[in-house]
Amino acid sequence: MHHSHPQKLEAALYVVATPIGNLRDITLRALDVLTATDAVAAEDTRNTAHLLSHHGITANKLMAVHQHNERGAAEKIVAMLQAGQSVAFVSDAGTPAVSDPGALLVQAVLAAGLRVIPIPGASAAVAALSASGLSAPHFLFYGFLPNKSAARCTVLQGLQSHPYTLVFYEAPHRIVECVADLHAVFGGERQIVLAREVTKLFETIHSCRLDEAEDWLQSDSNQQRGEFVVLVSGAEPQQGLPAEALSTLSLLLEELPLKQAVQLAAKISGANRSELYQEALRMKEAAE
Repeated sequence: MHHSHPQKLEAALYVVATPIGNLRDITLRALDVLTATDAVAAEDTRNTAHLLSHHGITANKLMAVHQHNERGAAEKIVAMLQAGQSVAFVSDAGTPAVSDPGALLVQAVLAAGLRVIPIPGASAAVAALSASGLSAPHFLFYGFLPNKSAARCTVLQGLQSHPYTLVFYEAPHRIVECVADLHAVFGGERQIVLAREVTKLFETIHSCRLDEAEDWLQSDSNQQRGEFVVLVSGAEPQQGLPAEALSTLSLLLEELPLKQAVQLAAKISGANRSELYQEALRMKEAAE
């Protein structure tokens, strides 16, 4: 049976996904909730005011929740919910609390024994993945890599043996260095998909081998603009060595001399020692 939605919403924190570019990418339910909640907590109130006014919703119930005031704002919102009010939470773009402020706020609301209701919608990572053509059954969403090359390479070495599609977010001013580091750590064979400005006017989704990606970016500086989702195909499974054994080995290699790392990895994973030894030599070489 179909009933019209009630005017008064249940007292809860509504985590509302908003568009990542195209303003039409908002769900009917999200508009219902944004219209009906007592307050809208936003990462950037100007940005959200624009979205609300575009959809004819009054922006007079906006409050700011960003990295710097998240704890205080969370206390205030918990008090509002306890008083029976409903609050919607939105980030600048996409699904809140994923590589974004908001996780603390959600935690605080849950810790107070109150309800959190997700209102799903746009997500840059999932949108890019859906159009990437990378068919692995699993993906690992990493989000933003470290800003500095050395730290970035360390993280990438830890991810190198994962057999899953890897999904990163990257800023335009770092995209060239980031792709250079991916190439250096992962080698040239893997597929990379550079998804830029997803849902916006200049959306580009380009797929190539890792050893072709730098040239492609350098050949047209326009392709270095805007926010990026970077997807890299996972490691090809090594003959015989299970993925867990490889990731154990790569973690141990960061901390221990090669021989000890191999011995321990063999004990922990039960994998063949001489195969692990060969693999360790290969990882060391790749790291240099």
